[in-house]
Amino acid sequence: MATKEHILVVEDEEHLALGIKYNLDAEGYRVTAVGDGPAALRIIEEQRGEVDLVILDLMLPGMSGYAVCEAIRAADKDLPVLILSARTLTEDRTRGFDVGANQYLTKPFDLDEFLSRVKNLLTLHSSRTQQKAEASQSVTTFEFGDAKINFDTFQVTIGEEPVRMTQLEMTLLRYFVENQGRVIPRQELLENVWALPGNLSTRAPDQFIRRLRKTFEPDPAQPRHFLTIRDAGYRFVAEPEEEQH
Repeated sequence: MATKEHILVVEDEEHLALGIKYNLDAEGYRVTAVGDGPAALRIIEEQRGEVDLVILDLMLPGMSGYAVCEAIRAADKDLPVLILSARTLTEDRTRGFDVGANQYLTKPFDLDEFLSRVKNLLTLHSSRTQQKAEASQSVTTFEFGDAKINFDTFQVTIGEEPVRMTQLEMTLLRYFVENQGRVIPRQELLENVWALPGNLSTRAPDQFIRRLRKTFEPDPAQPRHFLTIRDAGYRFVAEPEEEQH
């Protein structure tokens, strides 16, 4: 019998935590629910490698969900984090992604959408873990333009200046690097980077590609590496044609 995926729910509203746990239990997952950040971090530390997904509220007592997510990312670059929050402002979502969340879902949420996001994140995480174990030849370091990237340590420098990047930005960048030169449809990015349905209407790819351009392009308004191919998708070019010999 296959081992059940272990989901850690971090939610201080007991009735909501019980409801989430009940529905995840019904789907066959193994669920642990805690009401504060320190308890969640203890479980992640004590059960290292045994937690497959964290579902995280932002408004927690004592230690905010943002701080919890930052601590998770410091300890584990790959553990998926789904933020659930009543906060709906764009800056709240942006901050959530900045501290390393994979997805952000606002309360109240549709149960079917919630379960779909959980399933997709777990599937993508399992696939990446397997690929990481099997493919020792996969890209770990890469250079283009003035940039040097180490995907294992998350160290990025442009020229001699270190650059801080979020987990999601690094995942997107790595996907571009591993598929350089190929036109990648938006649907493919949503499914393989965000673990979202490909037909979902969202501007997330555009927003994150703008962030990559701002970080890596000499002139973000005239991109040479991260290209938008109209009505087709996006393409990453490590060496623009005028630089190739």
